[in-house]
Amino acid sequence: MQKRILRVLSLLLTLVLLTGCTAQRARSKKKVRIGVSVYDSYDTFIAELTGAFRENAALQQGSVQIEMSDAARSQELQDKAVRQMLDNGCDIICVNLVDRTAPGKIIDMAKKKDVPIIFFNRELVEEDLERWNKLYYVGADARESGVIQGRLAAAYLKAHPEADRNRDGVIQYVVLEGEAGHQDAILRTEYATSTLRDEGIALEKLGYALANWNRLQAQTQVRQLLTSYGSRIELILANNDDMALGALDAYRESAVTPPPVFGIDGTNPGLTAVREGSLTGTVRNDSEGQAKAMLALALSLSTGGKCEYPLTEGRYIRLPYEPITAASLSSMTERSGAVSR
Repeated sequence: MQKRILRVLSLLLTLVLLTGCTAQRARSKKKVRIGVSVYDSYDTFIAELTGAFRENAALQQGSVQIEMSDAARSQELQDKAVRQMLDNGCDIICVNLVDRTAPGKIIDMAKKKDVPIIFFNRELVEEDLERWNKLYYVGADARESGVIQGRLAAAYLKAHPEADRNRDGVIQYVVLEGEAGHQDAILRTEYATSTLRDEGIALEKLGYALANWNRLQAQTQVRQLLTSYGSRIELILANNDDMALGALDAYRESAVTPPPVFGIDGTNPGLTAVREGSLTGTVRNDSEGQAKAMLALALSLSTGGKCEYPLTEGRYIRLPYEPITAASLSSMTERSGAVSR
């Protein structure tokens, strides 16, 4: 009798263990659903970043499902899209904010559902990021990009005194800014110009134009600046590559030789223009690195594992910028046989 009881208990224990293992395997195979909302899918840098995110997610052997949404520059549309992602059962939401000062609805909705949010590329106000302990940011330091752009421009101007076309010892310049009131636009402009002055370059600002990170808008704005200033423009600083390329488009339509033009982001079209010599330089914003970091953080949050990227203050992952010139691209090509993106 006692042996029979022991056999029954042993059988029950085996069934419990097998059931536990099966449940554990089921949990481990559960798909992680990640919702991604971008401010504008036509933004070249954002398109490259989300493309890299999809590619890296596809390497996870089917364990990651991506739900993508384009807010088309409307915060209201973005709020609605995030609500739908939460209702659809997304485990993590990644948000490229339309309006960095208006994340409140998104944060409140996610907090109610207890779903972590990773904000990326467009950094929200620090106080908003501190509203809940499941809010994170992946991106880069906009100040650094401005400093590097300023150093690139200063190095070029020192090596090419002929850039001072009227030989007055002062560089007359214009700035193409991304958005009114946007933190990255403000910091990129401020630190690029202050770094130029710190490098001993005397500057005179002829004007500036808001082009909303857009190539076509930049082309239109520079067309107007050329009407006002013509060949007096000796330097163009653009907050991103798309606007820098728009400036070059405007010059191609005119009879004026373009001055040195510098961008930021190191997008594929920007790197091509640098390699060809039309864009004087740019500052590479690591879209692929940010995509990998965002995916790694999303997976660690959903599985409870450790993220391979260190978090500053427990919330931030920031990747460094890199100066890009035709010479540095040539050096990369010689070392690797191709420019890696």
